[in-house]
Amino acid sequence: MTIADNLNKIRVTLPTGVQLVAVSKTKSNEEIMEAYRAGQRIFGENKVQELVRKWESLPKDIEWHFIGHLQSNKVKAIAPFISMIHAVDSLKILKTINEEAQHAGRIIPCLLQFHIASEESKFGFLPDEAEELFSMTHLSELLNVAISGVMGMATNTEDVSEINREFSTLCGLFHQLKTGFFQGNDHFREISMGMSHDYLLAIENGSTMVRIGSTIFGERCIAGK
Repeated sequence: MTIADNLNKIRVTLPTGVQLVAVSKTKSNEEIMEAYRAGQRIFGENKVQELVRKWESLPKDIEWHFIGHLQSNKVKAIAPFISMIHAVDSLKILKTINEEAQHAGRIIPCLLQFHIASEESKFGFLPDEAEELFSMTHLSELLNVAISGVMGMATNTEDVSEINREFSTLCGLFHQLKTGFFQGNDHFREISMGMSHDYLLAIENGSTMVRIGSTIFGERCIAGK
């Protein structure tokens, strides 16, 4: 199966309104271009240096999404071109993105990452911090970010009921925030959850954006290419 075949196989499973982010981290320009020629335009990266290299050398109509843990000192490098930042996991990074977006003369769409998994290694706000975050934050001052929804990763487990429960938690958080703080805000509409092994469950639970890598490009080899 080619990358184009894999993409087409995935696309027929996506309902209208669900966007596909092709996770291209560690993948070569040639592999990305194969997906591009098959019509894919949204790609996700989790390393700033690698992302900048690819942005510089690949077609400029690609929408680059940053999907990894972002350090404050790396925001400046991607602020001029990034289409969306998925994993905003602190008020500090949100303010830094706003500042760098202002310098770049842009408004950057961002998703708030919530820690919904049982694994401690995952980043994100805790679910019970949601209302506290916005009660303390003057969103009107963050003029150069557009908070566009929520993002989360489920536990890496074979337990479908646990994954369903975690995805349901994130969907509930989205609606809680939409009702409490973003009512009437058209920007706040995305629920980014679901990867290669669990994206169909994520869609059943309300995901509007799935992040799929290995099912498109194949498993990463030992050399990391």
